[in-house]
Order: sequence, then C-alpha cells, then structure tokens
Amino acid sequence: MDMRRLVGRNFARLRLAKGFTQERFAEVSGVTQQYVSGLERGERNPTVVTLYHLATALGVSPVELVTPDDEARQKDAKPGKRKSRNK
Repeated sequence: MDMRRLVGRNFARLRLAKGFTQERFAEVSGVTQQYVSGLERGERNPTVVTLYHLATALGVSPVELVTPDDEARQKDAKPGKRKSRNK
C-alpha cells in the first residue's frame, strides 16, 4: 500500500468526519487548500512533523493518519501484490 495514498484517504475521512471543508481546514491549520487537496490525492509526502500538525488540527492522534484501513489491509493480504525491495 502506498503510504501517501493511505495518509490521504485517512486524512480526508477524518476531515469530513470533523465537518471541515478543505478550505476551512486550511484556514484553521495554516496549510494551503492546495496542500490539503494534494495530500488527499496522495501526491504529498508529509513529514512526521507535518503529520503531527495535521493530526493536532483535526483533534486526533497522528497514528490515525497512518493506520491501515480496510482497503489497505485487503491489498496487503492479496498474494503477489507486494513489491520486492531487492533490486
């Protein structure tokens, strides 16, 4: 599972659950709406510090942003879908 996509999906789910639009979240968190959009599309690779700030603004633990969801668990469980680290 691509961690950028996982963080983006978790972030979007949590943001919506808290009732934030992308624009409103950007206003209260200090990041841009473009950053939020890129994050949710899996195009951003946030640092640990950024994950902490995003989670704090959402009122959740940073762990919630990186915890695999059902889709990630299913993809990881499929045989032959893991990328080899040996090259």
